[in-house]
Amino acid sequence: MFNEMTRYQFKLALSLTEQEAYYQLRQDIFCQEQGIFEISDRDEYDSISYPIIAINNNQEVVGVVRIYETEPGLWYGGRLGVHQDYRRVGRIGKGLINKAVTTANTWGCDRFLATVQLPNVRFFQRLHWQSLQEITICDRPHHLMEAELDFYPPNHEPRPALKSMSAAC
Repeated sequence: MFNEMTRYQFKLALSLTEQEAYYQLRQDIFCQEQGIFEISDRDEYDSISYPIIAINNNQEVVGVVRIYETEPGLWYGGRLGVHQDYRRVGRIGKGLINKAVTTANTWGCDRFLATVQLPNVRFFQRLHWQSLQEITICDRPHHLMEAELDFYPPNHEPRPALKSMSAAC
């Protein structure tokens, strides 16, 4: 659980242990809790994604997001999720979004897009995102949204080689 003194670290999930915790939290949120996917939320983008995690003082993964480049300069964020016990904190989602966009911006991002579930659209708008289009994904309303890159300066994160775990279940 959290308290007001909890500090969170936002970082790329580089170790096997971090990546396993990243995928487990995604599974918990998008399959068990939200029921968006039946068995697994993994898809073809995981093989080209960089997983980002939020870690609490106890070194537990309490938030996740992924970023990936589909063509030079065009980046996407996805699978943003925060552990149920940490959602009221507010800082974790914002920190993950900031880490995702600033990292992509460091790596040559010209546009950063995400598909955002309808209940989260206002949150993203407050963080300098604009809605481009209403869409439906997995029978749920979403918005295709774009980050205003001027609010997300590069962060000097070195770009590691991709190590995909997308085949592991």
